[in-house]
Amino acid sequence: MATHFDPRFFEDLAKRLADAMPPQLAALKGDLEGNFKSVLQSGLAKLDLVTRQEFDVQAGVLGRTREKLTVLEARLAALEAELAAKGPPRTEPR
Repeated sequence: MATHFDPRFFEDLAKRLADAMPPQLAALKGDLEGNFKSVLQSGLAKLDLVTRQEFDVQAGVLGRTREKLTVLEARLAALEAELAAKGPPRTEPR
Protein backbone atom coordinates (compact mmCIF):
# COMPACT_ATOMS: atom_id res chain seq x y z
CA MET A 1 0.00 0.00 0.00
CA ALA A 2 1.46 3.34 -1.00
CA THR A 3 1.88 6.00 1.61
CA HIS A 4 1.59 9.67 0.82
CA PHE A 5 4.16 11.95 2.39
CA ASP A 6 3.79 15.61 3.16
CA PRO A 7 5.46 17.48 0.26
CA ARG A 8 7.15 19.74 2.82
CA PHE A 9 9.08 16.68 4.05
CA PHE A 10 10.72 16.26 0.63
CA GLU A 11 11.32 19.98 0.20
CA ASP A 12 12.99 20.23 3.61
CA LEU A 13 15.13 17.15 3.08
CA ALA A 14 16.13 18.21 -0.44
CA LYS A 15 17.05 21.68 0.86
CA ARG A 16 19.19 20.20 3.63
CA LEU A 17 20.98 17.96 1.12
CA ALA A 18 21.58 20.88 -1.22
CA ASP A 19 22.83 23.04 1.67
CA ALA A 20 25.31 20.29 2.57
CA MET A 21 26.95 20.52 -0.85
CA PRO A 22 30.36 22.22 -1.07
CA PRO A 23 30.29 25.99 -1.63
CA GLN A 24 31.89 25.54 -5.06
CA LEU A 25 28.59 24.03 -6.24
CA ALA A 26 26.48 26.94 -4.95
CA ALA A 27 25.53 27.90 -8.50
CA LEU A 28 23.94 24.49 -8.95
CA LYS A 29 22.12 24.55 -5.60
CA GLY A 30 18.64 25.12 -7.09
CA ASP A 31 19.05 22.35 -9.63
CA LEU A 32 20.49 19.98 -7.05
CA GLU A 33 17.64 20.69 -4.64
CA GLY A 34 15.06 19.90 -7.32
CA ASN A 35 16.90 16.73 -8.34
CA PHE A 36 17.23 15.58 -4.74
CA LYS A 37 13.52 16.11 -4.22
CA SER A 38 12.63 14.09 -7.33
CA VAL A 39 14.97 11.24 -6.43
CA LEU A 40 13.66 11.11 -2.86
CA GLN A 41 10.03 11.08 -3.95
CA SER A 42 10.67 8.42 -6.57
CA GLY A 43 12.69 6.19 -4.23
CA LEU A 44 10.24 6.38 -1.36
CA ALA A 45 7.26 5.82 -3.66
CA LYS A 46 8.74 2.43 -4.59
CA LEU A 47 8.87 1.28 -0.97
CA ASP A 48 6.05 -0.80 0.45
CA LEU A 49 5.20 1.44 3.40
CA VAL A 50 2.18 1.66 5.68
CA THR A 51 0.72 4.64 7.43
CA ARG A 52 1.18 5.18 11.17
CA GLN A 53 -2.54 4.49 11.62
CA GLU A 54 -2.27 1.12 9.85
CA PHE A 55 0.82 0.26 11.88
CA ASP A 56 -0.93 1.14 15.16
CA VAL A 57 -3.96 -1.00 14.23
CA GLN A 58 -1.75 -4.00 13.45
CA ALA A 59 0.27 -3.46 16.65
CA GLY A 60 -3.00 -3.57 18.60
CA VAL A 61 -4.06 -6.78 16.86
CA LEU A 62 -0.67 -8.31 17.65
CA GLY A 63 -0.94 -7.27 21.30
CA ARG A 64 -4.37 -8.87 21.67
CA THR A 65 -3.14 -12.01 19.92
CA ARG A 66 -0.18 -12.25 22.31
CA GLU A 67 -2.53 -11.89 25.29
CA LYS A 68 -4.74 -14.71 23.98
CA LEU A 69 -1.69 -16.88 23.34
CA THR A 70 -0.48 -16.34 26.91
CA VAL A 71 -3.89 -17.36 28.26
CA LEU A 72 -4.01 -20.45 26.03
CA GLU A 73 -0.47 -21.46 26.99
CA ALA A 74 -1.35 -21.22 30.69
CA ARG A 75 -4.53 -23.21 30.12
CA LEU A 76 -2.62 -25.90 28.22
CA ALA A 77 0.00 -26.11 30.97
CA ALA A 78 -2.76 -26.53 33.58
CA LEU A 79 -4.44 -29.28 31.54
CA GLU A 80 -1.11 -31.07 31.04
CA ALA A 81 -0.37 -30.86 34.76
CA GLU A 82 -3.83 -32.20 35.58
CA LEU A 83 -3.34 -35.07 33.15
CA ALA A 84 0.11 -35.86 34.55
CA ALA A 85 -1.30 -35.89 38.11
CA LYS A 86 -3.81 -38.55 37.13
CA GLY A 87 -0.99 -40.83 36.03
CA PRO A 88 -0.59 -42.83 32.84
CA PRO A 89 -3.75 -44.18 31.25
CA ARG A 90 -4.64 -47.74 32.24
CA THR A 91 -4.66 -50.36 29.59
CA GLU A 92 -6.85 -53.38 29.93
CA PRO A 93 -5.44 -56.83 29.18
CA ARG A 94 -6.69 -58.41 26.01
